[in-house]
Amino acid sequence: MNTIEQAAKRLAELRRAGIDVSEPNLASPSTSIPNSAASQQQASPSVHDVPSLGAVSSRFGADHATADRRSRDVKVDTSKMLESGLLIPGLERSSLEEEFRIVKRPLLENVRGHGAAKPDRANLIMVTSSLPGEGKTQTAINLAISMAMELDHTVLLVEADVVKPSVLSRIGVPSGKGLLDLLADSSLDLSDVLLKTDIPKLTLLPAGSASSRSTELLASATMDALLDELANNYSDRIIIFDSPPLLPSTEARVMASNMGQVVMVVEAGKTPLPAIKQAFATVEEHPVVLTMLNKYQGPKGNEAYGYYAP
Repeated sequence: MNTIEQAAKRLAELRRAGIDVSEPNLASPSTSIPNSAASQQQASPSVHDVPSLGAVSSRFGADHATADRRSRDVKVDTSKMLESGLLIPGLERSSLEEEFRIVKRPLLENVRGHGAAKPDRANLIMVTSSLPGEGKTQTAINLAISMAMELDHTVLLVEADVVKPSVLSRIGVPSGKGLLDLLADSSLDLSDVLLKTDIPKLTLLPAGSASSRSTELLASATMDALLDELANNYSDRIIIFDSPPLLPSTEARVMASNMGQVVMVVEAGKTPLPAIKQAFATVEEHPVVLTMLNKYQGPKGNEAYGYYAP
């Protein structure tokens, strides 16, 4: 097979992969092909001229976005966050801040490879629960803010509860296109849907437009390419996913299989024991599942977070 035929075959492969490639000026069969190597290199597209199949995931490289494709800056509503019991960086030291320092430490140890477990994609952390209403979204937001306070890490908080998203509304940020749009529309770049907050080192990825195919989109090869990009190409970034609860949804179970760490939020004194056991059974093959007891009535009678290893 000559050079021109190879180039044509490569272009056909790229188009089947969904990559938009313009037609190069290929010589017709009747055109004489010079024999010199230099002339052959001129006549055919070089490896740098034609995108490789790896370019499917290159649109997720938000840090290399061009000037006209960059994340949007947004301001959080601190008064709304205070009313909701969320962490606010820079305020007077609080018990909630201290509690999340305890919660995040074993997760960070795993991210840095210092923990007993050394999971793949350790910087991909999914926060979930057995049932709705146990506080997993509140936990995901506070955990993301606490981790953004670390000196060595940036944080991306993903509104992955695509059925009932509430992260953005809780912090007073308007929503827009997001994760599901990114997975469904190949023309979108990750930078098109990211929201850079005024909380230092905290960026948001909204859930995006509701879709009846959300489970299939989250289980797609495109999602896997996105997770690979996030896990491997940004060594200092921690990605926290506020996922749906495990028992009433299929989305959470699909996502758990691709995460490095899972945080299971359990509401103290309320979540039925059979539901807890069933939820843990759905992620029993996962290498790292940490449990956090939420809304525990402590010795002083105040509601607090409490962390318990499995």
